[in-house]
Amino acid sequence: MTTPTLVSPVSFDNTEIAFAAKSDAQLRKMYGLFAAMNNNDLVKTGSGLMQAALKWGLPGTKFLIKHSIFEQFCGGETIAECRPVVAALGRYGIGTILDYSVEGEGNDASYDRTRDELLATLEEANRSAHIPFSVFKVTGVASAAILEKIQAGQALTVAEQTAHTRAVARVETLCDRAHQYGIRLFVDAEESWFQHTIDALADEMMAKYNREQAIVWNTYQFYRHDRLEALQTAHDAGAQAGFYVGAKLVRGAYMEKEARVARQRGYPTPINPSKQATDDLYNEALRYCVQHVARISFCAGTHNEASSLLLTQLMQEAGLAPGDVRVWFAQLYGMSDNLSYNLAYTGYHVAKYLPYGPIESVMPYLLRRANENTAIAGQSSREFLLVRRELRRRRGR
Repeated sequence: MTTPTLVSPVSFDNTEIAFAAKSDAQLRKMYGLFAAMNNNDLVKTGSGLMQAALKWGLPGTKFLIKHSIFEQFCGGETIAECRPVVAALGRYGIGTILDYSVEGEGNDASYDRTRDELLATLEEANRSAHIPFSVFKVTGVASAAILEKIQAGQALTVAEQTAHTRAVARVETLCDRAHQYGIRLFVDAEESWFQHTIDALADEMMAKYNREQAIVWNTYQFYRHDRLEALQTAHDAGAQAGFYVGAKLVRGAYMEKEARVARQRGYPTPINPSKQATDDLYNEALRYCVQHVARISFCAGTHNEASSLLLTQLMQEAGLAPGDVRVWFAQLYGMSDNLSYNLAYTGYHVAKYLPYGPIESVMPYLLRRANENTAIAGQSSREFLLVRRELRRRRGR
């Protein structure tokens, strides 16, 4: 007897649910912003002008940025400014991941400041019912150069070893506080030439702090062809040593840089040969996590509708309720509301990455979002089309 294909109860085309939190005025403002970002030439010119205006300190520049693109994709410049956004998302059953988006300056004072800000996000999460995760990049509290030397098997100098010991202590401080509060903590993925060092550190923290539940979650970038194997290795280590694995599954964020560095250094690229290969590997990882959910808690960090739909179907097939606390979906704030709000409406656990920090510091992030939402090959961006559809729906009410 053939098992019938299960149909997900989620519809990602329901714009009424997707934009339920937006007033007509807010939606028109979004439409104008995405319409501007839909123009490739305008994005290129405007990006340069914004950066120059900030550099020159032109009056009104920060105000204009803060009340347009910054407002769309960021929560505020401080944790306090993020609180209304956190509350607004929470009203629709969507959690927040406060993401301190300020890059370190490469010295101990900077690393300590970042650690302290990350501790503040954990404190905020402990006080809030709507912040299920915190997140950090290891290079925010540690030297990338030292991480790279460790991965390459090179001996550290006495000064480097002392610096690395301090860096590990910062990471442990964050993990210990997360464990104390019962807040899940994402360790973000970074470049491949020191990612194995980060993996080893994340595995060490999981072995220490994930004895009762998954507190520390490592991140796996599936545009790399070896990441499913890395996830399987983590699972087997957890099963052997008796700890739970936390895994955030993403496609990846450094593809062009990875390919360029591989060419420069003369080694094979770690990136999959095609987008389809990445999609297939990502979906295979979802299947693996569902099959091993007794040991792995995981978050599908994706804007891909097909993968999100697949995970809802895999959960049904495995008899996992939408509200199973071991399975999460995550998207970036200001994007893919058709996924986030419809998933949350149907009972799935969803969280939004909410970057925050001084406008000057988050400009690289904002420019990446603008480029992602730019029209290609004469087509309109997905976000622009969704907002336009909802505006038309509302006019026809």
